[in-house]
Amino acid sequence: MDLDALREHDLPPLGADPSRTYRLGIMGGTFDPIHNGHLVAAEQAFDDLGLDLVVFMPAGRPAFKQDKRVTSGEERFAMTLLATADNPHFVTSRFEVDREGVTYTADTLRLLRSLYPDNVEFYFITGADAITEIVTWRDAADIARLAHLVAATRPGYDLDRAWDIIDSSGIDFDVTYLSVPALAISSSYLRERVEAGQSLRYLTPDQVTGYLHKHGLYGARRSRYGQTGEAVD
Repeated sequence: MDLDALREHDLPPLGADPSRTYRLGIMGGTFDPIHNGHLVAAEQAFDDLGLDLVVFMPAGRPAFKQDKRVTSGEERFAMTLLATADNPHFVTSRFEVDREGVTYTADTLRLLRSLYPDNVEFYFITGADAITEIVTWRDAADIARLAHLVAATRPGYDLDRAWDIIDSSGIDFDVTYLSVPALAISSSYLRERVEAGQSLRYLTPDQVTGYLHKHGLYGARRSRYGQTGEAVD
């Protein structure tokens, strides 16, 4: 276990006891911005799968969003850090934000595997929509080899389609599906509300709302808002 490298990237030092197996949740996403759906999904995965910790890992330069405008990694990291700070089993890592070039999930998992001993198992948590696309991601077979996949779904999501895509891929993915009502919320919905001058109360932690208005993200009009994003004039 490379303790110096783990500390450098704000990663937890799991795996010290060789007599037990550790379960590390990896919550991947752009988090542009992070919202309560992400937090509830991670908390449910922590409980349902008996995870030791969940690391939130804001994407650096996501491969699938090269043609879209994405808020800077520093700002997305800051919002994620604020959102997770009060939960003792959540950690936010700079691991992908600090890497140069386009970030691919398979590369991330390979690098993490080189830092942790074999008694640390990875549980990669993402949305069910991403699970249906993961078979097309770079080195998808390596992703299947290196991590258990946890697909957080909205109630009513068509799991039959997801199962069919995974089964027909010919890759031995190990997928656990979690139904998370809060995933009806999306980052794009929050961005639209900010641009329209609407409140984000109860959709994301107040600390995140305060940050994005302070820094004028997503078209926020700073002069009209207090720290919670409520209109004050």
